[in-house]
Amino acid sequence: MAAPSDSPDLRLAVVDLGSNSFRLVVFEAGQGTWRRTDEIYEPVRIGEGMGASGELGKPPIARALDTLDVFAHFARASGLGAGELDVVATSAIREAANSATFLARARGLTGLAIRVLSKEQEAHYGYLAAVNSTTLADGGVLDLGGGSMQLVHVVGRHARETSSWRMGAVRMTERFLPGGGPQKRKALDELRAHVTGRLEKAEWLPRCGDRIVGTGGTVRNLAAAVQRAEGLPSIGVQGQVITLDALDALVERLAGLPAAERRSVPGIKPGRADVILAGAVVVRCVLETGGFAGIEATEAGLREGVFFERLLRDEGDPPLLEDVRRASVLNLAARYRVEPAHTEHVARLALGLFDELAAAGLHDGDPIERELLWAACCLHDIGMSVDYDDHHKHSQYLILNAGLPGFTPAELAIIAQAARYHRKGMPDPGPMAPLLNAVGRARLDRCAVLLRLAEDLERARDQAVTAAHVTVRPGEVRLRLEAEDATALPRWAAEREVDLFARAFGRDLVVR
Repeated sequence: MAAPSDSPDLRLAVVDLGSNSFRLVVFEAGQGTWRRTDEIYEPVRIGEGMGASGELGKPPIARALDTLDVFAHFARASGLGAGELDVVATSAIREAANSATFLARARGLTGLAIRVLSKEQEAHYGYLAAVNSTTLADGGVLDLGGGSMQLVHVVGRHARETSSWRMGAVRMTERFLPGGGPQKRKALDELRAHVTGRLEKAEWLPRCGDRIVGTGGTVRNLAAAVQRAEGLPSIGVQGQVITLDALDALVERLAGLPAAERRSVPGIKPGRADVILAGAVVVRCVLETGGFAGIEATEAGLREGVFFERLLRDEGDPPLLEDVRRASVLNLAARYRVEPAHTEHVARLALGLFDELAAAGLHDGDPIERELLWAACCLHDIGMSVDYDDHHKHSQYLILNAGLPGFTPAELAIIAQAARYHRKGMPDPGPMAPLLNAVGRARLDRCAVLLRLAEDLERARDQAVTAAHVTVRPGEVRLRLEAEDATALPRWAAEREVDLFARAFGRDLVVR
């Protein structure tokens, strides 16, 4: 895998000391791209037992100090300087009566300076993660951790109102759903009543719109479980929507199992099995109170929020990507060092054909479909970073597994499959079939053939074909090339696409 740069302009390790887990994530940025390069995770559960005592317990402190010692050794071995390490603590450490004592011990043992976030700061980083990884402009952001939950009202991509509650998954489990057996309806009802009652202070929630994005491990785990239950391909949970019906079915299934057996539910991580039920109930109450039909998961979280604040500090206040979808595509292309002159010319040719065919009435010119075609053009050759042979398949794999924040799973599937078929073969959804309905499959055909035609016209990678124009006649579409040189090669290549063109547009293709 090609590295984005030999010496990144920015390297930042964010250490998130959450109430349920501790995580160290290393980010790098340079030459117009950013990526995550390393990660260490440990389910410390430092907030365990705090609900009863108000203090961090001895066993959780011991686990926390051991983990911080590992993190400190990693930082030194990796050559991370003081300005390249940001250690942040959230609800449990913030609220513990013995927080100062713990922080002093941690500093003395590891040398790490821990920044304890206020609840407003914690909410702010969750908000930055959500709006820089999705297209959310107006609606809500839910950040559910082990100790607390934050809700942010978003208007015009800016945070307008923020609320925080001590209603994290660990805290709610210990208070309302203790014990290891299946949970009875009475306990679940008491938890629901508690959460619903506390949500009354967020008067803005029912009027913030119809879209809410969820961050945090609980939401990601719920999304993975819903994905598995619905038989969807496992391509990450970015953009996965958890509907009310799906969440209700999951809550019912989890409640009927002992805590130790909840890990047997596909998608549920063992480290969250005992607290996932309470987390699911909290999410369900938020959706019901706000009148949301579902919640959209993002894989970004507090750590990404901290990173985006540093990465985008010169972009204004708040630090926001101008266009999340465009930034995602260009970032992925830059990571694998595609040949910009070629891919940009392919995109110009493909989009020109898209526009002319729309003007001629052969499709409706949907702007979202046009954007998907552009994305596929930009990314169709990233598989070359693996090898030329089968690079179309490598491109598909990289697109699906690297992900494109801001795009829905169905849109990601179209982009990846269009790249997969940019050389040969009749486009097929393959393992992405559960994500694509008839409309999606038709989009795939159109995107694939226009990308392939544009690639054919740019077969020599010399930009010799400067433009292509279509004339629609009964039963056929004539393709006329504008070129600075002989057109034998691009004509030969384009003439091979008549079958796919006919399937996509219902016309014969004639290349002139």
